[in-house]
Amino acid sequence: MAQARKIKKVVLAYSGGLDTSVILPWIKENYGCSVVAFVCDIGQGDEEMKGIAAKAKASGASKCVIRNCQKTFVEEYLWPLLKSGAVYEGRYLLGTSVARPLIAQEQVRVAHEEKADAVAHGATGKGNDQVRFETSFMALDPSLKVIAPWREARFREEIHSREAALQYAQDRKIRVDASKKSIYSRDRNLWHLSHEGAELESPWNEPQDRMFVLSKPIEKAPNRPEYVQLEFEQGVPVSLDGRRTDGVKLIGKLNTIGGKHGVGQADLAENRLVGMKSRGVYETPGGTILYEAHRALEALCLDRETLHYKQQVALRYAELVYDGRWFAALREAIDAFVNRTQRNVTGTVRVKLYKGNCVAVGARSPYSQYVEALASFEMGAEYAPEDAGGFISLFGLPMRVAGTVERQQQKRGKGRKPGK
Repeated sequence: MAQARKIKKVVLAYSGGLDTSVILPWIKENYGCSVVAFVCDIGQGDEEMKGIAAKAKASGASKCVIRNCQKTFVEEYLWPLLKSGAVYEGRYLLGTSVARPLIAQEQVRVAHEEKADAVAHGATGKGNDQVRFETSFMALDPSLKVIAPWREARFREEIHSREAALQYAQDRKIRVDASKKSIYSRDRNLWHLSHEGAELESPWNEPQDRMFVLSKPIEKAPNRPEYVQLEFEQGVPVSLDGRRTDGVKLIGKLNTIGGKHGVGQADLAENRLVGMKSRGVYETPGGTILYEAHRALEALCLDRETLHYKQQVALRYAELVYDGRWFAALREAIDAFVNRTQRNVTGTVRVKLYKGNCVAVGARSPYSQYVEALASFEMGAEYAPEDAGGFISLFGLPMRVAGTVERQQQKRGKGRKPGK
């Protein structure tokens, strides 16, 4: 308990969910310090935010600080993510991963304002979020102490399961939304909603219809398709169906439209940074539409070398975000490259939504490198077929040399036989 006596005030990243609802009183009781609950509003929704300050104080918080960071989330985190094209393991649009550094950044700011000497989070000892929070704390203020209750033996002895956490909250008359019948671990923000736990812990179990919140089950989606039209300026979406709007409203509207059609549902067993696989189901309707539209516009506006290299970089960017290295120099350097590629990614894309599918069906741009006359099957003055022969001869020269050497070796009985 020597460490506990050194800490006078801690700022806890507070969501009002089951974990942080029990962690708040537990820190207060076991560390004997005051706890400031920090709520970062990044689009969790009115239901989750309603009465959260009163709940935090009822749970023992000395103060509850709420910051609306939705605009910052969109402009400084989601738009760079979108422009990068980063997707983790082909499916996950990084909704939780990209939010954690913003929460940590604001949490450190509140710690400075409140003259706190520690910060705390509710991430489990098996999850990725503990890494994302703490690497961000290290980058922003390494002098702050970090309390991570799920890594403490005394906490796990008392609260060893979600059922035990429910009982702990009940004993202290703390209201929580989770129950033994509906015990998903969820994370929600403007970009997505994730689901883990319960029957999802078996990869054989199909997600139940009752689990989905942002989107309809595909079978219950409308039987008619719907089209949306998105306009981009230098890789950033600025208009929906001909009406300019800010990013927060645009994503919210796309979530509603896409969710109606069951768009953006991803079910995957992902490789966690800490070394194990976990099964999660993600709902990202608006983000899925934006990624598809942005991809289609880049296909028109970027040259082959740049597009292909950017696709490689996107894999590394996704790993950096997933691994909690948002404040790493490499991520910032990649952003500089990405922003250069986006100078001409301006134009309009039409996207078709139907029964969980999201497909770009039309795109146009004043910077399009798609030249219809060149792409046409009809030969014209723009392209001389005779030139292709010389190109192929030079392009294939290394293969011709290698093939000649190989045939010579075969004649001597030293080369590999054809088909081997």
